[in-house]
Amino acid sequence: MNPEQLTEKMILIAQEAGSYLCEQRKSFRPEDVMEKGKYDYVSHVDKDTEILLINRLSELLPEAGFISEEGQAAYHDEEYCWIIDPLDGTTNYMHDFAPYCVSIALRKGGTVLVGVVYEVCRRECFYAWKDGGAYLNGNPIHTSPTTETNKSFISTGLPYNYEKYGPLARSVIPRFYGASAGIRITGSAAANLCYVAAGRFDFWFEAYIKLWDFAAGARIVLEAGGTVTGFDNNPDFTLSHHIIASSNDTLHQQVLNFISGHIHSIM
Repeated sequence: MNPEQLTEKMILIAQEAGSYLCEQRKSFRPEDVMEKGKYDYVSHVDKDTEILLINRLSELLPEAGFISEEGQAAYHDEEYCWIIDPLDGTTNYMHDFAPYCVSIALRKGGTVLVGVVYEVCRRECFYAWKDGGAYLNGNPIHTSPTTETNKSFISTGLPYNYEKYGPLARSVIPRFYGASAGIRITGSAAANLCYVAAGRFDFWFEAYIKLWDFAAGARIVLEAGGTVTGFDNNPDFTLSHHIIASSNDTLHQQVLNFISGHIHSIM
């Protein structure tokens, strides 16, 4: 299938899932929430949305496997693999707080071919396919021209793994606080990546995240002109759980130079 045509079909599926999330939010109750781990939540909405995605994407590409957050489908080394997060930002969703996203990526071998992220609250659909550019609701997007950390508008995340991530957070965040244009924490890795792609943030970094959190957004950043690697500067970001996305190579190297001095604290 033509990658642009495939992307168009994925967009419709992501928007359908987003509409379901909106509808369910109207009657969402605290008692609907279960705790997978300490401060790591899931609800029937996550699971039901994942089933919706699995069913629709299976119709689109029956031969593909799945890697999904709630694990309701399997990957058995198929050539193609869907990587999906039905609700990136579950804690935000629980509290009726923006943003939260539907994230869908298609991988072939070790390469993410297509990424679609639908930010439900603003009805913004970010998408890209390999070598095809990056788009927001039909309009091309590009990363910012910022090349200095002290002029950067930064996003990060605070993962649930406080015991391991705490030392890095206590050193990295103070480094940029007061020495940048600002730091924000949105609660959605998928949204953060798309905001880097659209030039809203200049760079984003986060540790202890999963492939379904960042696979789609990473493709969108790359196609928008940005750079994505692991904290160890490995360009194959699919092998890492500690990710940096920046507007350009120059800025990315500055961020890496600082974080690499602290990477021992998360290993």
